Amino acid sequence: MNILVQGAGALGAYFGGRMLEAGLNVSFFVREKRAAQLTKEGLKIISPEGNFARKEVAVYTSPEQVKNIDLVILTVKGYHLDQVIPQVQTIVQQTGAFVLPLLNGVEHLERLQQVIGKEKVIGGFASIIATLNEQGHVEHTSANSAMKFGALDNEQADICEQLEEINSHVKTNLLREENILKHMWKKYIFITSFSGITSAMQLPAGFIASSEASYVVAKKVIFEMNTLAAKEGIALTEYEVESMANRLKGFKKGATSSMHQDMRKGLPIEVEHLHGGALRLATKHDVMVPVIETLYGILKPYENGKPDCL
Repeated sequence: MNILVQGAGALGAYFGGRMLEAGLNVSFFVREKRAAQLTKEGLKIISPEGNFARKEVAVYTSPEQVKNIDLVILTVKGYHLDQVIPQVQTIVQQTGAFVLPLLNGVEHLERLQQVIGKEKVIGGFASIIATLNEQGHVEHTSANSAMKFGALDNEQADICEQLEEINSHVKTNLLREENILKHMWKKYIFITSFSGITSAMQLPAGFIASSEASYVVAKKVIFEMNTLAAKEGIALTEYEVESMANRLKGFKKGATSSMHQDMRKGLPIEVEHLHGGALRLATKHDVMVPVIETLYGILKPYENGKPDCL
C-alpha cells in the first residue's frame, strides 16, 4: 500500500514516521517551508514509544506531482481545510486514492464527501499529545498514541483491512473500529471540553482537578456536547459520559491540550473547527449550549494566533 500523509505537523510526522519505520512506502505532501525543513533536518521522532530518525523522506509540494497513491492520510489542522480541499480533490482524481482525515470534530466529513464522494472518505481520528520543536522534530509527550479508523462505506472494507494489518508492525496503535462515528464523537466531545478549558484558563491540565469551579465548567461542556451527539443520532451511555468527565481529572499536572500549546506559541487555534462547529450543530437542532458558547467567545480572538495588541 502506498500512503501519502498530507500535512507533516506533529500528528502527520509522527504517524507517517512510524509507518516509515515499519518499512512502508510513505510520502508527505507539505507546504514549501515545511518541505525545505524536512529536506534539511529529516524526520525525527522523540517518543516514549521509541525514537526514530530518517534523513531522507519523499516530499511533494504540488498535487500534480502525486502518483500511484492508495491512501491519503489527511493530518492538517481544521483551519487549513478550505485550503487543502482542492489539493485533495486533485490527488484523488489522479490516483483514485481513499482519504482518511484525522481532523478533530465531524464537520469535515460531509465537506470532503461532497467534493470527492462518500465512498472515498474513511472515518478516523488520532489520540496523541505531541508538538514540533524548532527543528521540526516531533516531541511526543504522552505515554502512548493511537490512530483509529473505520469504514463509512462498503467500498472501504479492503483498504481498512490493509491498514489494520499494519498495526502489528508499527510502534503505535492503528486500531480499526466498527462504529467509527461514535468513537469520533467521543473524541470530539472530550477534546472540546479539554482544549476549551485548558486554553481558557491558559493553564495545564492539572489545574482542572485542583479547581472545582474549572472542573465544573469542563464537565458541563461534556454534557452539552453529549446532547448534540444524541441529536445527531450518536447514543452514549451514562457511564461513557461520566467516564469522560472523570478523565478530565486524570492528567499529569503539566500535561495540556494541543490547542493550549498552540495558544502559548502564538499560533492559530482550532476554536472555529471545534467550538464553532458545536455551535452550528446547536443552531441546527435548536439546542442551547451556553458553556460552549462562552468558551467560544473567550477563545475566538486567538483564532488566528496571538492578537496584535498582546
